[in-house]
Amino acid sequence: MTDNLLKYIIEVKNLSKIYDGVVKTIALNNINLNIKEGEFISIIGPSGSGKSTLMHILGCLDTPTSGDYFLEGENIAHCSEDELAEIRKRKIGFVFQQFNLLGRVSVLENVMLPLVYAEIPKKEREERAKKSLEEAAFPKEFWHHLPNQLSGGMMQRAAIARALVNNPKLILADEPTGNLDSKTGEKILETFKDLYKRGRTIILVTHDRYIAEQAKRIIFIKDGEITEDKLLKESKEFQIMKE
Repeated sequence: MTDNLLKYIIEVKNLSKIYDGVVKTIALNNINLNIKEGEFISIIGPSGSGKSTLMHILGCLDTPTSGDYFLEGENIAHCSEDELAEIRKRKIGFVFQQFNLLGRVSVLENVMLPLVYAEIPKKEREERAKKSLEEAAFPKEFWHHLPNQLSGGMMQRAAIARALVNNPKLILADEPTGNLDSKTGEKILETFKDLYKRGRTIILVTHDRYIAEQAKRIIFIKDGEITEDKLLKESKEFQIMKE
């Protein structure tokens, strides 16, 4: 493991999120968490546990009520919406359960969209999108198909490719196999494992224990608090493959 893989990409210190309404709701309560660059982590908990709130904060989609969140050493806990949008664009790739692909444009064009928003020249956009599709193991013969012409598994691979296209420091996957059958879900999990072996930092959010155990470290969350932080041993075969 290189020195670069040893540094913390994420440091969360005494982080809380409270929603004030008719009833005050403590979604997160004094969370402390460190994540090294190159880790493959799952966050697991039942509905209402706070795992989605934590993911939204880690993904710069929301801000905490109190506490600090350092992403690559920068405290972004209380950034403005515009500042958070810029950080998301540069540093974070998202993979959602619903795929969120635009139905009227091809897979290749869907993957290029983040680069369009970043005002990357067209030739470079296409080159980078093709590279991302290859990294996500998306079949070349379907690059110019529309999303509704694809299986669920291929749509999720396209979504993974789109998440990779800006070469983000962090990939956040929210229930990425939730809309897939078990066989297809296994293949998508293998894709995430391949990305991890290539040095990507991945956080996978799920309510499913089996899915969570495909990562190399599990964060258990309940009632807004981390109840366990468990490092899983890699099999000898997996270690050889990673090397």
